[in-house]
Amino acid sequence: MLKVLIVEDSALMRRQLRRMLEAEGDIEVALARNGVEALEQIAAFQPQVVTLDVNMPEMDGLTCLGHIMRDSPRPVLMVSSITEQGSDAAVRALALGAVDVMAKPDGTVSVGLDRMRDELLAKLRAAARARPRRALRLRDTLRAERAAAEQRRAAAAAKAMARGALGLTLIGVSTGGPRTLEEILPELPASYPQAIVVAQHMPAGFTASFARRLDGICEVTVTEVNGPVPLAPGHVYIGRGEADVVVERRLGRLVANSVRADDSLWHPSVNRLVHSALGVAQAGTLIGVQLTGMGDDGAEAMALLRARGGRTIAESEETAAVFGMPAELIRRGGATEVMNCDRIAARLLQWTGAEVRRWGS
Repeated sequence: MLKVLIVEDSALMRRQLRRMLEAEGDIEVALARNGVEALEQIAAFQPQVVTLDVNMPEMDGLTCLGHIMRDSPRPVLMVSSITEQGSDAAVRALALGAVDVMAKPDGTVSVGLDRMRDELLAKLRAAARARPRRALRLRDTLRAERAAAEQRRAAAAAKAMARGALGLTLIGVSTGGPRTLEEILPELPASYPQAIVVAQHMPAGFTASFARRLDGICEVTVTEVNGPVPLAPGHVYIGRGEADVVVERRLGRLVANSVRADDSLWHPSVNRLVHSALGVAQAGTLIGVQLTGMGDDGAEAMALLRARGGRTIAESEETAAVFGMPAELIRRGGATEVMNCDRIAARLLQWTGAEVRRWGS
């Protein structure tokens, strides 16, 4: 039996979620109205997965999450409203140790829950297999150096553009990915000579907050892709949630664009991103990075990238919160290298010949 604790201040939402999950036959459910009750239930019920609302009385979701990750770490799925405040809080929760996030249903509760049923069940079962990791040390002390970093970004971009064809680093990631990206991307300097395009499976409404957060802790510039945007070195482009991000060539330049999602299961689609890049750029100028996540999205396209002469990295089972996506790339023989996430930035720097200059140097 999969033991799930639902932490939600709405009585109607609690009842509907319990009914939905228990109907599966292999899920046992406990309920809590707020963070205080959640901590009591965790001690008594010992759930394998916790779904945690962000805004609750007595103890909010972020405070509760901090206690969980400090005292009894386990997979936590954040359920948040799609508002700027709600999505910002959910993204902060991912940095604190939550393994995934999903949007609360809008409109009538029963209808909204019915629409989110398959996604919720998939995320809960994936979270149950995830290994919670300690929260990252937040790098807010670096904020005072952002002005100097912006100047270095511009100089590095101009230098890299003068070298010739722009190379691309393509990153595919799902469950557990935001935390992993926060370990990799801040280690890349403003002089990183490739553009980085990220397909992170995430609901609409959360990717903008996630991009803002990453931009605040990275030397590279991080933005969400909402429409055609020319690609530049030292920049990271986050695909918009529940759409797909593709690479196109327009007027001789490589461009990232947000397009309507196809019929794939997860979005932004990693396979679609990599295939689009292979259609407009030489494989030898591409690097594929397959990080933590359930399923096999990206494995087929990244294996093709390697077969055509590109290079790929698969995150190791040791550090992947969910080993599904990188494991499938490895199974297909598509991984040039397999490594822990804390070594990936160094390998990217080595492969691209990037000049390493840290903030304040």
